[in-house]
Amino acid sequence: MLTAFVTMLVVLGAFLLQSSVFPAISLLDITPNLLLMVTVCFGFMRGRRFGMLVGFFCGLLIDFFFGPLLGLNALVYMYIGFFNGYFYKVFFDEEIKVPMLLVAVSDLVYGILYYGIQFAIRMRFAFPQYLMQVILPECIYTVVMTLFLYRLLHRIDKLLSDNELEGQQSPWL
Repeated sequence: MLTAFVTMLVVLGAFLLQSSVFPAISLLDITPNLLLMVTVCFGFMRGRRFGMLVGFFCGLLIDFFFGPLLGLNALVYMYIGFFNGYFYKVFFDEEIKVPMLLVAVSDLVYGILYYGIQFAIRMRFAFPQYLMQVILPECIYTVVMTLFLYRLLHRIDKLLSDNELEGQQSPWL
């Protein structure tokens, strides 16, 4: 119960930062995709099911407030969280290179899928321009923010894991 509540607070905090604070400090009209980073990190730290659930709710938040199609981002984020959950078995405590690589690959996949679904269907074929002006800068910005925020997410996950283990060893259960 505590894990769900804290995860919900992290997702809402990332959403508020992504939608209100970071647009004010955007670089070349590009903002980091914090909800994607949260989805990737929780999938990586907690496994496929948890990553899938976090991804679904992150995508649903984006769909409700910004998405042109309800469910599109929820579906894409859910798959991203699920596939990053496969790397749960290679999770190392203080290793930051693997999460940064996963965030970079996931952001590239998200950008390409989003382009394919939103623009190519409408017969707008300016992919090289979209790649250079939107996808790659957003990916770089998101990876840089991962450098700073991953340690915070890791601490939160460690506190939640310790609390779960402590609850399992309680003499009252």
